Amino acid sequence: MWSRALLAAVMCGLSLPAASAQELNWAQKMFEKLSIDFGKVATGAECTYRLKIKNIYKEPVYVTNVTTSCGCSAAKPSAKVIPSGEEIYVEISMDTLRFKRQKDSAALITLSEPLHGLTQEVRIPLSVYIRTDVVFTPGSVNFGAVEKGAGSERRIHVEYAGRPDWKILDVTSPKPYLTVKSQETGRGNGLVSYDLFVTLKPDAPEGALRDQLTLVTDDPATPHVPLLVDGRVEADFTVTPALWTIGTVAPGATKIQNVVIRGQKPFKIEGIEATTALECFKVVLPQDEKRVHVLPLKFVAPSEPVEIDELFTITIPGRDEPVTFKAQGKVVAGSGT
Repeated sequence: MWSRALLAAVMCGLSLPAASAQELNWAQKMFEKLSIDFGKVATGAECTYRLKIKNIYKEPVYVTNVTTSCGCSAAKPSAKVIPSGEEIYVEISMDTLRFKRQKDSAALITLSEPLHGLTQEVRIPLSVYIRTDVVFTPGSVNFGAVEKGAGSERRIHVEYAGRPDWKILDVTSPKPYLTVKSQETGRGNGLVSYDLFVTLKPDAPEGALRDQLTLVTDDPATPHVPLLVDGRVEADFTVTPALWTIGTVAPGATKIQNVVIRGQKPFKIEGIEATTALECFKVVLPQDEKRVHVLPLKFVAPSEPVEIDELFTITIPGRDEPVTFKAQGKVVAGSGT
C-alpha cells in the first residue's frame, strides 16, 4: 500500500526523487525560503519580511491558517487563495520594542489543496537579536505616499548607550535616489545621539519602495545596523484600465469601457488623441476640473477584419508629457461579440 505522502505526491504531479530526511513536502516547495534570520537590529527597529509563496501546481491552493509560536512575532497573508502559477506574500514581523536580545520564534502557515484532500502546515523558523545599546525613533524610514517627482525627507533619531566614543562612520544606501546625512546631536552621560536625515530624491521611480539602509559604526563586534525604508512613489496621474482588452469581435460590434483618470489635485482634460487613422473610438470630453474623471469610451468595430492596437494620449494643461493608455483587440468576420 502506498504511503499517504507518496500518494499525495503522485496526485499533485510532484517529482519523486529518492526519499531523504531533507525531502521537501509539496507545500514547502512553494515557499521562497524556509527560515528567516533578521540578524542584529536596533531596539524599536521595524523588523519585517514579506515571504513569497508561489503556487507551482495546476490546482488552486488555499491558505487556511497563519499564526506564530510566540507573542514576539506576527504574520499576516496578503490573500487566502493562491491560483495556479500566482504568488502571495505572508508579512512576518518581530516585535523589537517589547522584546530584547535573542528571540526565536516560528511562523506556522497551513496550506490546503481540497481537490486531492491535501493539508500541510509549514513551519518557518524565525530568529533575531535585538540590540539594547542602539535605539531608533521612529523604527523605520516611512515615506508613505509620495507624488512622483516631488521627493521627500524623513528624520530618524538614533541613541546609543555604551562606549562614550562610539561613532557612526557612514550610512550606506542600496539605491542612488536614497541619500542620508548623519548629524551628531549629543554625547555624554554614557549616551551618544545622532539624527539621520534620509532624502528620497525626485527621480525615484514609480512604485513600491522597500529598501534597507545600513549604519556603519566603529563597533568592532557588530559594526552594521540595518534600518528599513518603505513607502510608495505614486504617479501624479493614473489611468484605469491602462490596457483595455477588447477581445475578438465581429464587424459592427459595439463595446463601451469606462476609462478612469485620477489626479493628485483637480485637473482638466484638454484632449484625447489616438495614434492611428481608425475612427472606431468615440469619447465626449468633460469640460470641468475634477480629481477623478470617468470617461465612457465607445468602440464600434470597423466593417473589415483588423487588428486593434491603439495608443491613446491624454493632454492635461500644465503637464509636459501626456498620460497614455492602450486598447487592443481583433475584428474577425463572423466572430461573436
